[in-house]
Order: sequence, then C-alpha cells, then structure tokens
Amino acid sequence: MKDRISPLRDFLNRESTGGLLILLASALGLVAANSPFSTKYFSILDFHFALGKNWYLLDLSILKVINYLLMSIFFFVVGLEIKRELTSGHLASFKKALLPFVAALGGMLFPALIYLLIAGGEAAGGWGVPVATDIALAVGLLTMLGPSVAASLRSFLLALAVIDDIGAILIIAFVYSTGIKFSWLAASVLSIGFIALIKRAKVASIFIYAIFAFTLWFSLYKTGIHPTLAGVILGLMTPNVILTRTKIADIEDGSVSVIEWLEHKFHPFSTFFVVPLFAFANTGVVITVESIKAASQSLIAWGICFGLVIGKPLGILFSSIAAKSMKLIEIPHDVKKSSLLATGSAAGIGFTVAIFIANLAFSDPAVQDIAVIAVIFGSVVSAAISVALFKLLQRSSTK
Repeated sequence: MKDRISPLRDFLNRESTGGLLILLASALGLVAANSPFSTKYFSILDFHFALGKNWYLLDLSILKVINYLLMSIFFFVVGLEIKRELTSGHLASFKKALLPFVAALGGMLFPALIYLLIAGGEAAGGWGVPVATDIALAVGLLTMLGPSVAASLRSFLLALAVIDDIGAILIIAFVYSTGIKFSWLAASVLSIGFIALIKRAKVASIFIYAIFAFTLWFSLYKTGIHPTLAGVILGLMTPNVILTRTKIADIEDGSVSVIEWLEHKFHPFSTFFVVPLFAFANTGVVITVESIKAASQSLIAWGICFGLVIGKPLGILFSSIAAKSMKLIEIPHDVKKSSLLATGSAAGIGFTVAIFIANLAFSDPAVQDIAVIAVIFGSVVSAAISVALFKLLQRSSTK
C-alpha cells in the first residue's frame, strides 16, 4: 500500500503550519533574550568548537551550525521548490512565469530604492534586507484568510515568493560573500562537476551524493561564499524525473518525481525544525527602552520598515500595472488592483530570509539587533495591512 501525497497542497499546508511555528519560536527567542536566562541563551549560541586543523579546519559556534549548516537544508528545499516550479509548476512556461516575475522584480526594486533613499548615506549595504519575502508566513497568512483570498492570488504569491527567493539567493551569493578564495572556489566547481558526473552515471546511492554534498558545502564555507548556497545548488541540480521504486504516490497523477520524493522527506524537517530553530536563535534581541529608542532613531530601521511596508506592495502593484499597460502580461480577471496591493502587503512579511540577510549585511551586533527589530516590526505591520485590506475587499464584495 502506497502513501498518497499531493506535492503542492502538502507544501502549502506545511508552510501554513510552519508559519505558526516561526511565530512561536520567534516569541520564545525574544522571551529568552529578555529573561533571567538571557546570559545562558547567548552563551549557548556563542559556544565555539573546532573540527580538524590547518586547511581543513572547521571553526563553528552553535549559532553558525544553525545558520550555516542547518539552514543549508532549508535552502535545499527552496532549491527543490524552485526547480519543481520551473519544470512543472507555476513557472514552467514563459506565459505563466511572466506576471509573478515582473511583480517580483518590482517587489525587490522598490524596497531596495526606498531603503537607499532613507538609509543609503548611513549603511548602503543593508539594501538587501527589505527585498526578501518569507514564503511560510506570507503563504500561510493568505491560506488562513481562506475564501476571502482568490485561489489565483495564493498561486501568484507562491510563484512570486519563489522568484523572490531566487533574487535573495543571488544577492547573498554576489553581494554578501566576502574575501573569495579562488582555490576553494575551484574545489567547489569540482564538487559540482563530480555530482553532475555521478548523476549522469545514474548512481542511486544517497550516501555518495551526501559525501559530495558535504564537500561542496565545505568548499563554499572555505571560499568565502555563504555555504547555504550549497543547498540551493543541490536542489537545482536534482532531476525532475519519475522515481520508479517508491512507496509513495502523487494523488493527482499517480507518479512521484525525485524532486517530489525529496521534498516529501526534507520539507517537514526544514519547516518544523530548522526554520523555527533559526527563528528562535536569531530573533533573540534584548528589548529595552534604549534599544527601542535606538531603533526608532535609526535610519537603517526606518529604511527596512518602509521598504517592507511600502516598497513591497507598491513595487508589486506598479510593476504589474506597467507591464499590463505595455501588453507584456495578462492579469487574471478575478485579480483587482486592490487585491494585488493586499497580496503585495503579504509579500512584505520578510522575516526569516530578511533576518538572515540582515546578519550578513551588518557586522556590528548592535546594528544587527536594530535591523532584526525593524524586520519584525515591518513584517507585523505588513501582515496587519494585508489582513485589513482583504477583509475590506471581502465586505465590499458582499454588499
């Protein structure tokens, strides 16, 4: 008897539940950082250990294990979802991909420009923070709103968020990677080459793939490029072919691809453990009158907040309208400008990826804390605006 799965439905359901776990874990992180256990919380995250020596030295803290190693699993799942969407999902054809692609570009460009206008003179490198969208929380919000959100909008937001993830990955790779060591970059390329060769040879051993996956991760770690990109590369290299020997089946077409099988195995672990743990470890900001005052007076914080709250929805709306006026895209008949704006506000929930980029963009821990506070505040306001807009739209449609 085979287990029956529905890849897209299962993905959305897990993301919705995962969004609630992210909120809970974030709240616990804030409580831990502002409780009598604060010193213990930070000392555990900062606990360092080293493996190996000389050229193969791996020097990590508990926080780096979470942010570098475990988050590679999250980005592997992201890579798988991007590959599935590009090959058989919402981005599989030019016509399907064009609307979310144009909207995502506007949704990344506007927040970056707003940030630079506000905080460019103080810390221009932080422009990448408000660019990100948190798939789990954004899609989860629209799913929880139920029938007040058209099904086409949920699909649109999912495709937009996937493209947004591609943008965030490129930003991490080319903007926030420093001091690249080309000898280790060559080792990374060799690792990718070996993975391609064993894939071409139809090697089925997960153990062999795991060895080269680790060599790729380690090479990127040594290169200076953020090692979580190894997960994305591996996800994109996964073939979208039918898996013949498996105990699970897709309820829609009866067959399961390698990508769907891997998502079935890794997505729950990523959603229900890795991302909540990341949220718990990275939202632990000490909240005091002084820190709130510092954030309220910081151009960086205002740049991030306005980028998420205003830049995201306006960027998505204006770019979609502009592309439609140039007859480049067709907007579905049940999608109005107001609903696009409400969906854009949901995309303003940056959270996980925005916090991830904030920790790369700023080296000063105090500035990182300000950025995290701004991301949390901006994401909450964006979510509240999205809910309010959708409720108003639902009321107006029933009158």
